[in-house]
Amino acid sequence: MTIRAVLFDFSGTLFRLEQDETWLADLTDTDGARLDLEAQTELMRRMTAPVGKVVELNDEYTHAWENRDLDPALHRKVYLEVLKQSGVPRAEQAVALYDRLIDPSQWTPYPDTEAVLKSAAGRGLKVGVLSNIAFDIRPAFAARGWDAYVDEFVLSFEVNAIKPQPEVFRIAVGKLGVPAEETLMVGDHVDADGGALAIGCEFALVDPLPTAERPDALLGALRTHGVL
Repeated sequence: MTIRAVLFDFSGTLFRLEQDETWLADLTDTDGARLDLEAQTELMRRMTAPVGKVVELNDEYTHAWENRDLDPALHRKVYLEVLKQSGVPRAEQAVALYDRLIDPSQWTPYPDTEAVLKSAAGRGLKVGVLSNIAFDIRPAFAARGWDAYVDEFVLSFEVNAIKPQPEVFRIAVGKLGVPAEETLMVGDHVDADGGALAIGCEFALVDPLPTAERPDALLGALRTHGVL
């Protein structure tokens, strides 16, 4: 069946929160020592992990983790705890890092993000961005003029549903007005994003590599599925 709509995940698919040494240079552990590169890299991984707990959490924080992408308050609460347990003991440092995480201007687009959005829209496809997220990512697109290529943003905290729940995919295809069978979901996580298969969408997996190491995976994914 012909693909008439494409849904893209956000983190690890269209954009990535890249390690920025300026954010982490002044971070210190409980002994006052600066975090080494390995510790900094692990910290960034924990800040952007799409699924699975990244630290041990009690029942209260486990609830917050499991519902973080439905409620901005729970998102902030649990990520500040994650940062604390990940070697950022000073509250002001954790808050500063968290504020970077939820600032759309701090996220880096993949090299082919503009091209794939523009090409898909230019071919008359409906384009959506579907993300498990607790903050508004639209400014990351609007700042570059790319919002003109996106018909719908479906954000978990706004629709009260998260991937891989079938309901969130149904909401997304409903907003695009295209049957699931004619929709391609592109994402970096086989479980979360691959949940689109349950309602009949096609699915393309991309690797959430650093942006410099993944120049054209998005374009490749659409070409593989005969969209471009």
